[in-house]
Amino acid sequence: MPASRIHLVRHGEVHNPEGILYGRLPHFRLSERGHEMAALAAKELKARGVKVGSLYASPLLRTRESAEHIQELFGVEPVTDERLIEPTNIFEGRKLSARTIAIRPHLVYHLRNPNQPSWGEPYVNIVARMLEAMNDIAAKTVGGDAVVVTHQLPIWITHRHLAGERLAHNPSARRCALSSITTFEKTADGWVEIAYANPAEALLAVDKGAV
Repeated sequence: MPASRIHLVRHGEVHNPEGILYGRLPHFRLSERGHEMAALAAKELKARGVKVGSLYASPLLRTRESAEHIQELFGVEPVTDERLIEPTNIFEGRKLSARTIAIRPHLVYHLRNPNQPSWGEPYVNIVARMLEAMNDIAAKTVGGDAVVVTHQLPIWITHRHLAGERLAHNPSARRCALSSITTFEKTADGWVEIAYANPAEALLAVDKGAV
């Protein structure tokens, strides 16, 4: 039978000493603490008694490294899926702050429409590709749950859509910590969120660079 549950796992802390918005930039890997966090997420799944039928990850380095900890504990080979990638963002590679805007006022133009958003991939597009990926992955998964390692915004936007909330939101209010696990179950009416866990909360990670 196809998987009825899917666990969306966010990657661990990234080595990002300059605090830039890394987005889809290559070579941004987990910090030492990020590896500890990813290991805790894997252990949380194990402690819950989750039987992992499949493991998928975004193509970016930080998610693939996080997935390796789940692979090590469960012995399931991760599969890369492009639909799980971080959204595009015009500010990628920059430190986004009031000072950045002050010295480069033309950047304000990209903030003109928070509902779309005008600075990156539209929220509706993120929802569409994430739901497509979740449905496909669940259909291909046999003998257990599907585990998907992805990024903060795709997870949070999926949560808001399935909860019937407006997609436009305050990024500082996202409930999607590093190495957190958001679990959905497939019902007759579609996907329903049933659990959220933050197993690495005690590590006090530095969360900089998310789009």
